[in-house]
Amino acid sequence: MSPVNYPELLKLALPEIIVVLVALLVLAVDVLTMRGVPVRMRFGIGAMIAAAGCAAAIVWMLLFPEHASALQGMLVVDPLTQLVKMVVLALAAFTVWLSVDADFTEHVGEYLALILLATVGMLFLVSAEDLLMVFVALELTSLSLYILTAFNKHSIRSAEAALKYFLFGGMSAAFLLFGFSLVYGATGTTSLRQIALALADRGLDPLLVVALVMVIVGFGFKVAAVPFHLWAPDAYEGAPTPSAAFIASGSKVASFFILAKLMLLSFAGVAGSGAWHHYVGGWVPVVAIAAGLSMILGNLGALAQTSVKRLLAYSAIAHAGYMLVAVLAHDPQALAALVFYAATYGVTIIGAFGVVAVVERGMGDDRLTSFAGLSRRSPLVAFCMFIFMLSLAGIPPLAGFFGKFYVFAAAVQNGAANLGLLWLVILAIALSAVSLYYYLQVLKQIYVVAVPESTQPLPVSAATKIVLAILAGLTLLFGCFPDLLVGRLVDALKLSGF
Repeated sequence: MSPVNYPELLKLALPEIIVVLVALLVLAVDVLTMRGVPVRMRFGIGAMIAAAGCAAAIVWMLLFPEHASALQGMLVVDPLTQLVKMVVLALAAFTVWLSVDADFTEHVGEYLALILLATVGMLFLVSAEDLLMVFVALELTSLSLYILTAFNKHSIRSAEAALKYFLFGGMSAAFLLFGFSLVYGATGTTSLRQIALALADRGLDPLLVVALVMVIVGFGFKVAAVPFHLWAPDAYEGAPTPSAAFIASGSKVASFFILAKLMLLSFAGVAGSGAWHHYVGGWVPVVAIAAGLSMILGNLGALAQTSVKRLLAYSAIAHAGYMLVAVLAHDPQALAALVFYAATYGVTIIGAFGVVAVVERGMGDDRLTSFAGLSRRSPLVAFCMFIFMLSLAGIPPLAGFFGKFYVFAAAVQNGAANLGLLWLVILAIALSAVSLYYYLQVLKQIYVVAVPESTQPLPVSAATKIVLAILAGLTLLFGCFPDLLVGRLVDALKLSGF
């Protein structure tokens, strides 16, 4: 084993170090100097510090791009991982700004520090190319998210949601760790690239089949894919709304990226085929079934919801199915499509939860009927929700349309000799049409349903309006000019050796 070059290691991990230091700074400033200050002011100051830390980490990566690895692949920094890290940091910054008006806790420093620590876990997860590092980063992320889910001590639903999330998350960690141990037993290495070499001429055997199933089950819990989705609706509904937004956005980006990297780098040789009537044993048929079930149950389950947060939870399950379609294609083009989809979905879903938080504070709950007449009570917030809902439905020229287009195109082109995964793409398009119905139900309440003349405008802070407007603007921007992100992703993939 070569000696560790600590200065180089610290340089590669500097974005994560910056975020950790900022998390400690936010906690120290709040605990030591602002305990007697009103909660809203504490949230405002804490959000400024946290967002500045995320911005500093992004600026560092822009000014000093790296292409190196440390600790035998445990920490890999290249143009692609840096781009995904910037997305995660931006989503974290948006989350802390949408928390400024929150009134569910007085422990402001602890709350913001946990968001930043979860972000650190996601950053390490994105850079990992070793099974041990993948597991450690996943658990750092998950432990922070469990606590964030339970942060509203005044709500029994928050505690219940966190308990379910924790129990399912612990179970998924056990499956994942057992699967990783079997992969190590079958290959003798924990490096993702070395695993691929060890499996090159091996083919499927019972040990590897069990290992693949365990790994897929573990990641299925993390990304809320059917049939491992049962925690998601309760966690999204019971968690404080900003926490739910971060679970639905940042953790999805990081988890799907490492899942795709794992399948692309390590298990491409035992993928098999999920093409219609051309099934070949491997992980692809299993993931194809999970993707199809996620799209079906997610979209049909959302039809029956009266809570907008639960509706967005079932919608997230359906979107997990769409993103799994990109994982199934397991080629560089599909990886670029997946990152674009996950990034634009993250921006959109944070905005949607931001609007839900506004209505929740003004009306006391998140039922569909609480959104009635929102266009007259807060026109800007209503228009932002209009953009977010149509983007989630995949309506052009919004970012959600191009996200689905790139994913479906990559899936069809993979295995063109037998039309590859065309059956799954057809199912996804059909269910996207179904999803339009429940998204329009939200917009119907906002723009069509009448409200009494005496209805008062919703109180919305300037910070929340600005963040929602920026998120809606990004959704429009990446829809009208998708190459702004896709072009950078393609270039980053080439430079990263995919």
